[in-house]
Amino acid sequence: MAGRAKPDPLSKPVGTITRGTTGVNRLRRSDRWLMHDDLVSTRLRAAADPLVVDLGYGASPWTTLELATRLRTVRPDVRVVGLEIDPQRVAPGRDGVTFARGGFELAGLRPTLVRAFNVLRQYPESAVPGAWSTILTGIAPGGLLVDGTCDELGRRCAWVLLDRSGPLSLTVAWDPFTVDRPSDIAERLPKVLIHRNIPGEPIHTLLTAADRAWAHAAPLAPFGPRIRWRAASESLRRNGFPVRPYRRRMRDCVLSVPWSAVAPN
Repeated sequence: MAGRAKPDPLSKPVGTITRGTTGVNRLRRSDRWLMHDDLVSTRLRAAADPLVVDLGYGASPWTTLELATRLRTVRPDVRVVGLEIDPQRVAPGRDGVTFARGGFELAGLRPTLVRAFNVLRQYPESAVPGAWSTILTGIAPGGLLVDGTCDELGRRCAWVLLDRSGPLSLTVAWDPFTVDRPSDIAERLPKVLIHRNIPGEPIHTLLTAADRAWAHAAPLAPFGPRIRWRAASESLRRNGFPVRPYRRRMRDCVLSVPWSAVAPN
């Protein structure tokens, strides 16, 4: 069942208005990952209705338009709808993308993929499970949710991938040339983890080990940060951390692990 084809103007938006900060190309790192991730691309290609919702796109729709352009390389007939809870931010449709008012209830839509970036960061940690549940209840069968956070220029990003069963993985990605060490990403962890980066928690253990592996790979620094991070990732795997290997060449430094490796105690 494809579900509702258009946003329901009578649905009551669930959530609160947040700052709405955005910027051109801010979410490029997560977009690149979405384009190439096996699970995301497979589910999008297999969907009867390739509907994608960009939830809480902010004061300007640039990142929604960019998402549509990039996902069309995966599936040309993808439909992208940007939802904003603030009616003053609902933009006119353009370039095949539509915009509407909506919140965690998804305006009655049944998307295959929902991206919610820098939304839950502005909520209390206790609100995250309820927001996740509301969104996941509304997605299509087999649908996915990306809950992420990034800095103002998009140089440091982190996101959780979920389906109806719950969180599947955590991914952090950063600009190889402006971040000194992996743990610098800690300040941009998703809300569910940002307060857990303390001794005794799995996310702290992972980032501490990533810094150690990065330091051990220092002799490779003359070859560039991407080569150095590739060696650091291999070191993490040898030491028992379930870091996902990537066969293709990566523009960003990327660290992705199953959710079970970082789930809060």
